[in-house]
Formats: sequence, C-alpha cells, structure tokens
Amino acid sequence: MDKHYLTSLFAPGAVAVFAGTPALREKDPAYAAAASLHDALTAQQYMGQLVFLDIDTTEGRLSDLVNSSAELAIVALPPDKIAMALEVAGRLNCKAVLVLSSGMDAEQAHQLHRVARQHGMWMLGPNGRGFQRPQLGLNASIVGPLAERGTLALVSQSGALTSSIIDWARPNRVGFSTVISLGPHTAVTMAQALDFLASDPQTQSIVVYLEGIPNARQFMSALRAAATAKPVVVLKAGRNEGGNQAAITHSAAMVGSDEVFDAALRRGGAVRIGSFSELFSAVQCLAARYQPVGNKLAVITNGGGPGVLAADRAHDIGLELGRLSEASARQLQPQLLPQASLADLIDISENAEAPHYVAALSAAAHDPNIDGILVIQTPKPGFEMEAQAQAVAAARKDCHKPLLACVMGDTSVNEARTILTHADIPTFRTPDAAVSAFGNIAAYYRNQKSLQQTPPPLTNLAKPDVEGARMLIEGVLAQRRHVLTEMESKAVLSAFHIPVTQTILARTASEAVMLASQLGYPVALKIDSPDIPHKSDVDGVALNVMNGVSVRDIFERMMESISRKMPGARINGVSVQRMAHQTRGRELYIGMVTDEPFGPVIAFGAGGVAVELYAQRAMELPPLNQFLARQMIEHSAVAQTLDAWRGANPVDREALEQVLLRVSEMVCELPQLRELDINPIIVDENGAVAVDARIVVDNVSVTRPYQHLSILPYPARFEQSWPLPDDGVYTVRPIHPDDAQMLQDLVRTLSPESRFNRFASAITELPPAMLSRFALIDYDREMALVAVLRDTEDLDNNGAPDKPDRIIAVSRYVTNPDSNSCEFSLLVADDFAGKGIGSRMMRSIMDVAREKGLKEIIGLVLAKNTGMLRLMTSLGFAIKTYEEDPDFKLVTHQL
Repeated sequence: MDKHYLTSLFAPGAVAVFAGTPALREKDPAYAAAASLHDALTAQQYMGQLVFLDIDTTEGRLSDLVNSSAELAIVALPPDKIAMALEVAGRLNCKAVLVLSSGMDAEQAHQLHRVARQHGMWMLGPNGRGFQRPQLGLNASIVGPLAERGTLALVSQSGALTSSIIDWARPNRVGFSTVISLGPHTAVTMAQALDFLASDPQTQSIVVYLEGIPNARQFMSALRAAATAKPVVVLKAGRNEGGNQAAITHSAAMVGSDEVFDAALRRGGAVRIGSFSELFSAVQCLAARYQPVGNKLAVITNGGGPGVLAADRAHDIGLELGRLSEASARQLQPQLLPQASLADLIDISENAEAPHYVAALSAAAHDPNIDGILVIQTPKPGFEMEAQAQAVAAARKDCHKPLLACVMGDTSVNEARTILTHADIPTFRTPDAAVSAFGNIAAYYRNQKSLQQTPPPLTNLAKPDVEGARMLIEGVLAQRRHVLTEMESKAVLSAFHIPVTQTILARTASEAVMLASQLGYPVALKIDSPDIPHKSDVDGVALNVMNGVSVRDIFERMMESISRKMPGARINGVSVQRMAHQTRGRELYIGMVTDEPFGPVIAFGAGGVAVELYAQRAMELPPLNQFLARQMIEHSAVAQTLDAWRGANPVDREALEQVLLRVSEMVCELPQLRELDINPIIVDENGAVAVDARIVVDNVSVTRPYQHLSILPYPARFEQSWPLPDDGVYTVRPIHPDDAQMLQDLVRTLSPESRFNRFASAITELPPAMLSRFALIDYDREMALVAVLRDTEDLDNNGAPDKPDRIIAVSRYVTNPDSNSCEFSLLVADDFAGKGIGSRMMRSIMDVAREKGLKEIIGLVLAKNTGMLRLMTSLGFAIKTYEEDPDFKLVTHQL
C-alpha cells in the first residue's frame, strides 16, 4: 500500500506490448507508431520482463498468455484494434495501459477510458507519445532515443516539444529520471503525473509544459504537493488570452486568465518561465540541483559593459545586486589588479586572469550578503579563456551557492563553454539570459513562502454578518437580477465591516436636495440602475456638488440625459452621498473576478476612472492572510505612491490590508459572488473608505464547503478541546506548516519501538522532504489532526506559558485514487499512551473523512503491534491478513 498507484504504469516489473506482427510493422503505414515503439523498446536493456504479443493471431490467443505477469500493457495499434487489445490486457490482469495510437477524438478516447476502467487499469493516452524511464532502461515512447539518466523529470502536453528537449539535453549533459508526454484526451492527467513525480525518489526537480487545465482544484493540489518536495518550473502556452471586454465590472474586463495562472503558480510554490529559450535555462539550473535562495546576485566580470547589462536585467526583474561586505572587499582587493572595482559589480578588469577569478569567486561564495554568483567572461586576445574556465570549474566544489556562467562570444570560446558545462555550471551566451535564469531560482524561493501560507476562510477580525449578506444576495437572485445596485453592494461590504461612504437613494429632485442638506455639502450624485454598470460613461456621476440648486439641476439633467441615451434602462433614482474628506487620499481599486478554471481571484491596483488603463495589477487566489495581503500591496504598481509622496503622508497600510482580508472573507463565504469592483477605495493616513462598489452574483450549487475555491482554506472548523484523564486540556486541530518543528520533536522523543511501529523503519527523525510533506498538506485530499498540549500551569510574568506548545498525537488520512476510501495512520507520544488519546484522535479523523463523503477507512498495522490492533478492535475495525506482506494486518472500517 506504500507504492504509488501509478507505479505499475511508470515502474512496471513486466511489460506486454501490442504492436502487431513484424510484417505489419515493416509494410503497413498504420503500424508506423508500432515500428517506432518496437525500435525504442529493443534499443535499450530494459531491467524488467518485456514480451511482444499479437492480438491478430487466434492460435491460443489467451491460453499462451494467462501466465503473463505483465503490470503494464503498451498498445500501438490502429484505432479499430485498440479496444480488443485493452480487453486482452484486462484479462491478463494488467494494472496499467499505455495507448500510443493517435488521431482519436474525445468520444473515441472516452470509449477506451471506459474499457480501461472496467478492468481497473490506469490509462495513459491516447494521442500522446508515451514516456521514458532512463533509470529502468524503459523507452515506452515515440519521442526519440532514451534520454540520459538524471534527476530531472519532464511532463509535457506537447509531443513535439518533448522530442526537442530530449534532443537538446544530450549534448548539454542534462539527464532525466522521467519523461512523460501527455496528449489530448488522456485518462491519466497532468495532476496525476505530478502526484507520481512528487513521491518518486529518483526525481529531484520537475519541468512542466502546459497547454490547458481541465480541473484547477486537482491541478493545484498536485502542484502544491510536488512543489513542497522539489522545485517545479512551468512553461504555459497561450499568454495572450485577453479579458472579457464586454464585462459588467472593471475586474472582468481587466483580469485575463494568464494573469490568474501566474497567481496560481505563486500560490502553488512553482516558478513560471515565459519562453522556450528560458525553459532550457531553467532545465540547466534544475539539473545543477541548486536550492532555493534569496535575490541578491553578485556579478563577477572582466568587462564593464557586460556587467552593466547584467545589472540592468537584474533591476528589471526585481533582483538586487549582491555587494561584498566591507570586510570581504578589504580582504579581496589586494588579490586583484589595481584597475579592479568592487563598488557595485565585482569588476576584476579586462586583464584579469584565472587566479583573479578564483579569488573573487571565493570571496563572493563566503559573503553572507550574497545569495548567488554570476561569472562573466569576455574574450580578449592574448588571454586564455580555457584556463579561466578551468579555474572557475575547479572552484565550484567550494561554492555552495548557485553559480552561473556567461561566456560571451562564439567559436573562439566554445572550449571554455564546454569546460564549464562539464562541471555542471549552467552556462549562457548573454548576461541577460544568465540573470533571468538566476531570477527563476530566486522566484522559487519567494513562491515557496506563498506556498507555506494556509489561511482560514475567516480572519481573526470582528466576525462578519455572513447570513445577512447571503439573505441580501438571495433576495436579488429571487428577483432574477444578477447585478446589485451600488447601495446593495455597499450593504454587502458593510456586512463584512468594510468602511463605506453613507449613501441614500433619492427618487425625486426635491428628495435629493433634502438628503444633500442633511448629509452636508459637498455631495456626489450617481445614477442608480441595474442596467448601467459604468455610470461615468453615460454622464451618470456628478462630484463636488456644492448647493441645493445645483443638486436639483443636476438631478433633472441626469435623468433627462440617461432617458435619451439609454431609454430602456431601469432607473431606481439617484444616490446621494457626502464627498469623502481625504484631500490627499489615494484612489485605489480592489476587485474580484471568477476565472475558468481557477475560480475566484482577488485583484488590487490603481483606481478611479482610468482604472482599465493601468496594466499592472497584483493578484492572489483566496483565501488571504496578512502575509499575502501585504505581498499584494508591495508587489503592485501603486506601492510607492502609498508612502510619503508629493507632500502627502503615508497611508494607513494596515487599514488597506484589512480591506483585502475582508474581501477574501467575502469571496470564501459567498460562493454566489461572480464579480466585484470597489472603485475607488480612498486611502489616507487615517484609514480607508469604499466610495463606490458593484457586485455581480449568480446561483451556484454547493455540495461541500468552499468547493468554489481552487485552494481549500485552513479548516479551522475542526478544532476541538478535550480533557486529559488526569488533569489538563489538549486541543485537536488540523495541522499547519508552522507545526513542522513540533512534529519533528514528537518523532525524536519516541522510543525506537514506537518509531518502527509507525514508519516500519529505523529512522530517528523525519527526513526534511518527509517532514515538509507531513506538515504542509492539501486539505482537499488529505487531513492530519494534531493533539496540542499547552502548559497552563507554569506561566511567566506576562502570563505566557514557560514551556512551548507540544504535539502529543497525530492522526491523518490520505484519500485513495478511487475517491471513496482513505488510508489512515496514527501516532501517540509514549508518555501519553493508554490515556484514550489514540481513540479520540481516530474518532476525530474518521469524522472528518465521513464529512468529506468517504465511505471506507483502511490501514496497515504491523502484526506485532498488539496495542494498535487492540485499539482497532475497540473501534470496530475488521482485521484481516494482508496478502502482500504477512508482517502486516489490514484493518478496515466502513464510515
């Protein structure tokens, strides 16, 4: 049960191949793929058993095959013969099937998927080009010769691109653990392939080429799991998809799906690259197995011009130049030529030789102010580029930071490039390409911080009136309306404690004059109509109205103008509101739009009437917490204007962060929201206030909480407190990434017997990758509950516990691929065994699985673990012999 469910597909012990007869492969064009597959499979020494079968012959068709032990069937036949091959594979008890036949439409593919499902087989294909597993010597593909062995995995939705990368990789000394080519209509999805690679011990990093995402929740779940364990780089086609220009709100018009994809990758902890050439750069860096770092890049160069180009590119993509500390500079300067400069760049001068490069590289490698190093070499007559490259290559073993090289020139520098490449130093032809490659490494480090964020749906701010907002929205939908008026929209904002300007509806000119006098001048007048989304476009807005006569005249003029320009529009009246007093306030915009397929996304940027003219907006997928809200503000194009600016005081950023958090709460708790504009929201040093708002809603079918979100919020609703039998209280709650150290402490303090009972190995602590995977989970497909004990007796002078919180038990489940059952595990601290905590943790995790809709919970227990088996019996589990390993018992319980 520890094996991944796709092991039979990507690591089979034996393979059955349906590729026709030799005569057909040689003469029939319909068997061209079969011929290519045959050549690929037989060109290498596959470590498992390989047998070629022919379904076209009838002599003893199955009687000769019933003893086959094949786990994987590979089918490369014409479309009319594939279904028969799948039936045969099913009767041979194959666990997986690869279909390499192409040219099949969605309906034909669906019929093949159905046959595979009937036989319980995982199916990769059709229309793909197969996969390669170099470590196994298995080339089950038609993308070319088997790639060199390595630790990099490639999964691509383009067969042509897959072939190109493999062809490029060999001369560039890049090897692969796995290559997977997914075609259209494949049954095994991108998400499932990522899920396998995340747990594959041979894979250290992953490159993804993506063209489409059919299920955002599954993709994000698999991506976050993979990026938690290893670096993931993504190249996605289709960057130029625009927003909907006929949309009701500014948000829908401005926010394109490509921008949303960027936000999704940030939350997924992956790095997006923008071009095919960048993909090769990223592959080089991943093959070098560089770890995540900060964004300070030191540039060592023997030419001022190339160094300046590198510095310019670093500034453009948000990197900092890594500068040597004063102490490092003082120590290095005597080792360089007199012309060398260490001000910004580490410019060792055009006459620098190999020892100067080594000295500069050593200084940068040991300076804590520097995260990565770029070495630039430019050719000069009389200087040996090869000697310089050899010196840098030899010094690499003492450099534990990302080291990249740029060798400028062409034929005269090829040998120098080869030396650096053979030393596993990513080497580039231009400074900007090298800097961009380091930018990808730094972006991975930043995005890992976003990945660690697991906010709850509701913040710790004052509780919103969720039910009141829902009732208002349901009332609008009951009227068969989808666009809320400004006053209705502001009422929803107020329910979530977002400050709004007081707005009152006037149905006549005299009412407007009376209301304006009560509110106090100056006032703003706005047409109120569900049919006019952009009021300014029809002269439906008047600002800074100073007296009653002007109110009357503007009201009448506005009504007459709109009846002429939009005669069919429904007019509720004119809203009257006092003008906001923020004389030096900044006009900003906060919006939300529903993306296909990622669901709700929150946007932030410049506001006012020109909102759609500003291209740069910061975006995040909900839910947000303070870290993510602050990051949105800091990464926006208007961030600098929020500080002291042109005589204006800095704005209250905390108030702005709170509005973003409140919008996140709205998006999480109100799945009916489709679009939202708060424009403008005016912010100054005293706070923030929403001046105008527009909300679009629609009916939705909700079967599970927060199913409309692509990232499930932290499930705080499962938190409970329970008494200990002797004294004290412990809290049971879902695990959080911040619990990693407490989880490690629990494992370290266990007895060797307890550790072996849980992990079936002699580990003394959790390896970093396992610890990260256990603490940062996807709450959609798995759950881990921790029992946390807090010391309430020994308090310090401030009333805080003297001892830190402690995890005393963990129960978890992982949903199985059938989506109906799950596998559980349980761990209790030795000094709390026998106190009923294990029983409580099991009942709690079963309750969560039951709410999730799972039907069965199963687990493996060591046969010698009598205490655990007694607990299982007391909870009503059935205990059976585990056929695959007699050292274990299989325990099951219907939920």
